[in-house]
Amino acid sequence: MGQEELMSQAEDVADQFLRVTKQYLPHLARLCLISTFLEDGIRMWFQWNEQKEYIEATWGCGYFLATCFVLLNLTGQLGGCVLILSRHFVQYACFGLFGIIALQTVAYSILWDIKFLMRNLALGGGLLLLLAESRSEGKSMFAGVPSMGESSPKQYMQLGGRVLLVLMFMTLLHFDPSFFSILQNMVGTALIILVAIGFKTKLAALTLVIWLLAINVYFNAFWAVPAYKPMHDFLKYDFFQTTSVIGGLLLVVALGPGGVSMDEKKKEW
Repeated sequence: MGQEELMSQAEDVADQFLRVTKQYLPHLARLCLISTFLEDGIRMWFQWNEQKEYIEATWGCGYFLATCFVLLNLTGQLGGCVLILSRHFVQYACFGLFGIIALQTVAYSILWDIKFLMRNLALGGGLLLLLAESRSEGKSMFAGVPSMGESSPKQYMQLGGRVLLVLMFMTLLHFDPSFFSILQNMVGTALIILVAIGFKTKLAALTLVIWLLAINVYFNAFWAVPAYKPMHDFLKYDFFQTTSVIGGLLLVVALGPGGVSMDEKKKEW
């Protein structure tokens, strides 16, 4: 009974948090989610020549194609962020950002780096959840029309988004024999499984948000590193990528797990 009571109290705290933040949470989630694209688009502007020279040297594609690559990244990311934040053409903006992720995965050889590949896939999971949210908003326009239930595409977008999001946490697991690392791995693994299968989803996702936020601020403190050092850019990139995944998890908290989840199935039992 002790564990059940503790879990019940934790769920009550999570529900109370949701009631207080209901109006603001989706906006915060979207802002966090697009933060890595916003930061990368701004970086393309300030590091225009460096980015262009890198692509030209790496791929031997010439000045014109390298310039087109940087311009596409800059306009695609900043334009997508503006559309998402303004709630206009959100689905098109998400598809555009999916394309940017795929393009960068190939251009920067992320495909062969399993850690960065998993993080890019986690970003894609966040965008899937954003797509699911935009479908909800579209359907709310027809609130008075009878419905046969939640649409299958939205359900599977939410499922896919949840599963892809947990890939971020798999890159944070540390395989060393210290007690703290073992405890962190066990708790983290249990939480990501709960989010993936959609059981106690809002509580698990909110716990992961707190955990990931603490890890992000502690390990990716780019502001503590001088701007001229390469580590500054690396930590900054990592910080905003992690912030985007936090945004995806906040969408899970705000929207719930969707129809394909144990939480939803429990209502039928």
